[in-house]
Amino acid sequence: MRIATWNINSITARLPRLLAWLESSGTDVLCVQETKCTAEQFPAAELRELGYEAAVNADGRWNGVAVISRVGLDEVVLGLPGDPGYEGATEPRAVSATCGPVRVWSVYVPNGREIGHAHYSYKLAWFEALTAAVSADAAGPRPFAILGDYNVAPTDEDVFDPAFFEGQTHVTPAEREALAALRGTGLSDVVPRPLKYDRPYTYWDYRQLSFPKNKGMRIDLVYGNETFAKAVGDAYVDREERKGKGASDHAPVVVDLEVDPERAGDLAG
Repeated sequence: MRIATWNINSITARLPRLLAWLESSGTDVLCVQETKCTAEQFPAAELRELGYEAAVNADGRWNGVAVISRVGLDEVVLGLPGDPGYEGATEPRAVSATCGPVRVWSVYVPNGREIGHAHYSYKLAWFEALTAAVSADAAGPRPFAILGDYNVAPTDEDVFDPAFFEGQTHVTPAEREALAALRGTGLSDVVPRPLKYDRPYTYWDYRQLSFPKNKGMRIDLVYGNETFAKAVGDAYVDREERKGKGASDHAPVVVDLEVDPERAGDLAG
C-alpha cells in the first residue's frame, strides 16, 4: 500500500501533473495541501476517472486540504477539533479519513509568518489542538499517520543552512517543541534519514535557483504510530516531481506499507 503527501500549491494549476503522477506512481492514498480552491472547484470528476474519491476541506483561499484514496474513504472528519481559529475564522487546514486499514490526517500547519506575529501564536495554538485531537488514535492499535506540510524543520539538519534561517520561523525552539509534543502522543517520523541521497529536502523556494542549488527545507513530514511505523517498507522524496515547468515548490513524500489495502485487519491485528 502506497501513501503519500504533497503540498500541491494549487490543485487546479497542477491538475495535469497530479493526474499523471497518480498514474505513474501507483499511489493508493494521497494527502494534499494548499489546494487553493473551493470544495466545488475541486477536481473530483477527473479523479474519479482514475478510480479515486476524495474528502475535501477547502474554501478557495490560500489553504485547503484533501485526502484522495482508491482504497476506500470512511469516517471522514473535516477540520481540526478544538481549532483555535485566526482572526475569528476557522481555516481549512485539516481533514481525516480511514482508507482501507489505515487512518490518516492531511494537515497544513499555519506558517507563522514571523516570530512575535499573531500568526506565530496561532501556529503554536494550532499545534496544541492537533496534539490533543490525535492523542487517542496515536496511542491506539489501529495504524495511524499524520501527513502534510508541518511548516517546521525538525532539526538543523533539515535546512540547507541553519544560519540562513536564524531569527525566522520554521526553526524556532517553540515550534520544534510543539513537534516533540506531537511525537509524544506515540508518533514517530517514519521517513528514515538518510534516504537514498543526502539532505532529503521537500521544499525549495521558487526564487534564486533554490532547487538547482538544493537550498531547501524538510518540512513535509509523515508521523505515524507504532503500528504504522512497523509496516513501513520504504520511503522517499520524489524530487523528480519538483522539476520542470509548472511544478509545485514542494515535492511529494512517499511511504510504502507492507500491508494489503483490502484487508483492514492486517495491521491492527
